[in-house]
Amino acid sequence: MAKVKTGLSKKLLTRVLSVYFILTLIVTVGQILTEYLNAKNHIESELQTLKNTFSVSLTRAIWELNNPQAESIAEGLMELPIIEGVQIRDENGVYIADMGVTSDQPAQMYTTGVMQDHPGGTFGYSFPLIFEFSGRTSHVGDVTLYSSAGIIFGRIEVGVFFLIGNAIIKTAFLVFLFLNAFRQMLTDPLEELTQQISEFDVDRPESSKLHLHIDDDNELKLLQVSYNELIDDLVDYKQKLRTARNELTDANRKLDDQNILLEQEVAKKTASLSKIMLDLEQQKDELIVNQRELRQENENRQYIEDELRKRNKELAESMETLKMAKDQLVESERMASLGGLVAGIAHDVNTPLGVGVTAASFLQERLSNLQTAYDEKSLTGKTMTSFLSEAHQTSDLLLGNLNRASELISSFKQVAVDQTSEAIRDVDLKLYVQEVIQSLAPSFKKTNHKINVECPDNLVVKCAPGAIAQIFTNMIMNSLIHGLDEKENGHITVNISLDNDDVVVEYADDGKGLTPENLERHFDAFFTTKRGKGGSGLGTHIMYNLVTQTLDGKITASSEEGKGLSYEIRFPINS
Repeated sequence: MAKVKTGLSKKLLTRVLSVYFILTLIVTVGQILTEYLNAKNHIESELQTLKNTFSVSLTRAIWELNNPQAESIAEGLMELPIIEGVQIRDENGVYIADMGVTSDQPAQMYTTGVMQDHPGGTFGYSFPLIFEFSGRTSHVGDVTLYSSAGIIFGRIEVGVFFLIGNAIIKTAFLVFLFLNAFRQMLTDPLEELTQQISEFDVDRPESSKLHLHIDDDNELKLLQVSYNELIDDLVDYKQKLRTARNELTDANRKLDDQNILLEQEVAKKTASLSKIMLDLEQQKDELIVNQRELRQENENRQYIEDELRKRNKELAESMETLKMAKDQLVESERMASLGGLVAGIAHDVNTPLGVGVTAASFLQERLSNLQTAYDEKSLTGKTMTSFLSEAHQTSDLLLGNLNRASELISSFKQVAVDQTSEAIRDVDLKLYVQEVIQSLAPSFKKTNHKINVECPDNLVVKCAPGAIAQIFTNMIMNSLIHGLDEKENGHITVNISLDNDDVVVEYADDGKGLTPENLERHFDAFFTTKRGKGGSGLGTHIMYNLVTQTLDGKITASSEEGKGLSYEIRFPINS
């Protein structure tokens, strides 16, 4: 018997596995592409987030023409894993820093944040640097941060290997399962059926019955039964043919009957085979349905990914809004501090001015009386002596109160101007700190608290004095409101010294102090122990930013509950 070139089971298995391999390949490639796009979107979001981290300090450095600091910031950015290159330009398009893998930029400066791809598998985020000064904005330059496809592949490398390995394992398991199932349920039974049919003996048909090892009641079992019945019929037919050999007429009639029976049996077998083909067609339809369901599942997953990407974008917009609200609260805190200073100074200036007005009125009245006596020629030496004595006393009182008001206004004017300006100038630290404390005198007027300042004479620092005023104002008001609010006779000590080229400020009060938990969050934005009682939680946060960013220094706080709070501030003498 000739062997079949392409078996039915092999052909069916090849088609099923081919469809599965193609679907697996498409799904795996789609998942890898999705991982790549997600990783790229995350990196682009991180590049945009970096803008909020360093743009303020970089803008200030370019505005102050501090190119070394700008280059230092660029070098710090190059240390980040997602950064391949950094370009920083000033307002004239001149490159201040051009590091790493970069591309040529257009001559026109960027006015808004732009994400764009570049040759060589790189992509970058470009955004302008805007400096705000006295309510006006100035475009001082722009920045471009570069990343690359290599960084993206580095992030998704493990995920890609996992997807490929998962697909390989599932495919291998499915191939093994299909091979084993087809061999046991189709290939082996068909080979056994073919072998037994090929051994059919025409002379001994009863010994040619099929004996297949099939436990399930399936189509092959039905085919075996039908074939064996056909053999039995064939044996009966031959027996009848021998019996009726001498009866030709009956034999011919019976032969016709047997032919009819044989046709019926063939029709039955044909119907059985048709049923088998219909079952195979139904299985094919089921595979098509499964394929459609898998396609629908992929579309659902794509929809979910689009929704997640939309939510991420909304979250980024919310973070930007929160940042703007925070900046507005910081500015409001500074204006509120200045407003409180104005109210206190106005009250203290009003007292000496009122005394001065009273003294001037008294002196005017005495001059009027003297003029009357002179006109009436009743002016005596005693009257003149009394007038001169009262005039001296009144002028001394008037001059003293006017000088006191002048000193208060001068201190307030210098401190107020410095708090609203970020200009850098030379400052005599001892005199300036005393002016700040004098401007805060109205806040201590109704208390018995004492402030002791120790500072070397002629200690001149070059910095933005507004930062110094804001820092000392926040420290002193923080002690007054939070540390000494339950104490009648509090003490605040300020010790200022020079350590090489660094100014060291040691500040301490003897208030109630902080718990370890509150000390850890002392410099956090919006953290306050007076929540709901007027505290905004921005005072110490502003103070921390002024020391570390404006003065380029360091600040540490230490405290024990019941033993007061102390700060150590260290910043360069030329910041």
